[in-house]
Amino acid sequence: MSSTIDATPMPSAPVADSPQSPLRLSHLARVTHDAEATVDFYTKVMRMPLVTCVMHDRIPSTGDPMPYLHIFFRMQDGSTLAFFEAPGLPLAPPVSHPMYDIFDHVALEVGTVAEVEEWKTWIESQGVSVVGPTDHTIIYSIYFYDPNGIRMEITTPLVDDWNDRPGKAAEAVEAWSKAKAGANSPEATIAALHQVVANWEPTTFD
Repeated sequence: MSSTIDATPMPSAPVADSPQSPLRLSHLARVTHDAEATVDFYTKVMRMPLVTCVMHDRIPSTGDPMPYLHIFFRMQDGSTLAFFEAPGLPLAPPVSHPMYDIFDHVALEVGTVAEVEEWKTWIESQGVSVVGPTDHTIIYSIYFYDPNGIRMEITTPLVDDWNDRPGKAAEAVEAWSKAKAGANSPEATIAALHQVVANWEPTTFD
């Protein structure tokens, strides 16, 4: 008995038009193990109202059975920070390098340098330690931690085009990537990247 393979090409899927970039941040969601402390911090210290709360007994997107509380805190532009609390969820494992606790952060923008300074005074008056202010040449920032161990930043632009330099951004990524590709050991990679940074304009975000 012989079989025949149908070689008829499958019809191509319709080509969709490329969408525009997203309009704004809707919400950034993280995990909390203490919803009450999180509500207290964001409403009283960060002055962000608790605007929405969702409770469910399973995850809608996956169907996983897990009762959870999902809380949202709103900023002036309507974007929100959100948190999940769920029973029995273990603490996240320690990070493998201390830089993760510095690089991973949430930055919130205010209008002026004076407002950053006001936030520093206010946050410290609430018993929260603050690092900075730090002048990054293009933004001006302070840093602190929320009750969940999330590094927070209050910042304001120092130049109008701080987030509108696509040409320079592409050049930076290309220079960084070429330096990594040309190195043959971890030590050589670090040395090459140090050289790239030394040759670049002095703009920092640490």
